[in-house]
Amino acid sequence: MKRNDKDKVVVALADKLRSAKALYYTDFTGLNVKRMTDLRRRLRKADVEYVVIKNTLALRAVNESGLTGERLRGPTGVIISNDPVAAAKLLTDFAKENDQRPSVKGGLFEGRPLDAAQVKQMASMPSREQMLAELGASLQYPMAGFLGAMNGLMGMFAGALEALKTQREGA
Repeated sequence: MKRNDKDKVVVALADKLRSAKALYYTDFTGLNVKRMTDLRRRLRKADVEYVVIKNTLALRAVNESGLTGERLRGPTGVIISNDPVAAAKLLTDFAKENDQRPSVKGGLFEGRPLDAAQVKQMASMPSREQMLAELGASLQYPMAGFLGAMNGLMGMFAGALEALKTQREGA
């Protein structure tokens, strides 16, 4: 690659990194073309980008985007995502199906470095939609209990009024 081409690649990747919430480094050694294509297809469906780039260029792009990168060794694929949990889940699920390949080297989440164990821990978290559903259910539960208690009180009040009515009709 010519220097101008390298600079263009670095600038384009740095722009993507500025807007991304998560960045994961993977070692794709041992994956054949068919498996790599399958991984890229799965990531693309989840709106996640997978880039294979030289380590020096990846480090320059990370540093130019305002983040601090770690020194990378060996073949590296960079996963760029706005949904860090979904990307981590896809990556770990794919690795489970394919003899732990690609292996996770580490990454960055909102500018903070992550190691491989933290990426796997992030993959075990529930999705954003599931957490929002649980939050909604937890907010709805007290209101439903209050509504049930008020309904019981109204029923008791209606019963008391009915008893008072029959008592007065009898007298």
